[in-house]
Amino acid sequence: MSGVVTEPDGIPRCPWGMESAQMADYRAYHDTEWGLPVHGDDALFERMSLEAFQSGLSWITILRRRPGFRAAFADFRIAEVARFTDADAERLLADPGIIRNRAKIAATVNNARIAAELAPGELDGLIWSYAPDRAGRPVPRTLSDLEPVTPESTALAKDLKKRGFRFVGPTTAYAMMQACGLVNDHLADCHVRQAVEAAAG
Repeated sequence: MSGVVTEPDGIPRCPWGMESAQMADYRAYHDTEWGLPVHGDDALFERMSLEAFQSGLSWITILRRRPGFRAAFADFRIAEVARFTDADAERLLADPGIIRNRAKIAATVNNARIAAELAPGELDGLIWSYAPDRAGRPVPRTLSDLEPVTPESTALAKDLKKRGFRFVGPTTAYAMMQACGLVNDHLADCHVRQAVEAAAG
């Protein structure tokens, strides 16, 4: 599928946001979260962490485990995750509510420690400094109009890695930019697009 999909409720959505028996979770996420501006160091740390865990997996896998991730990682409060010990890492590796990947768990704790060294609001400012000019971006009409990597996501990933963050490649960085509203990649005819534009403005 490429352009928007209109479901029985008569509302046009991006194809990935359509409801099905297998992926009903996507509809609410698409309609109420994806693309809306996210601010706050802890909130952006959570999105960065979940996108890192998603690497190599489907987003629905992470979305369905988000409550488990929040419980396991102290609601992604940077100051608390930064104090996690080796014992915490072992606890997380035994937690069925998350993706039990040693490298990704270690990266999340590492990233919290890096973020904890920044001034309040600095992580937010850093990430949002790479938001492209909305006026200069073409409006996507089909999924084929979207790229998995952009110059801005490549630059953001490079900056984050230079500071010591891990699991923040250009593709992961762009997925975070899409999810957190740095760009509006809802398709032109999707009913959420204008709401996202209004929120960003």
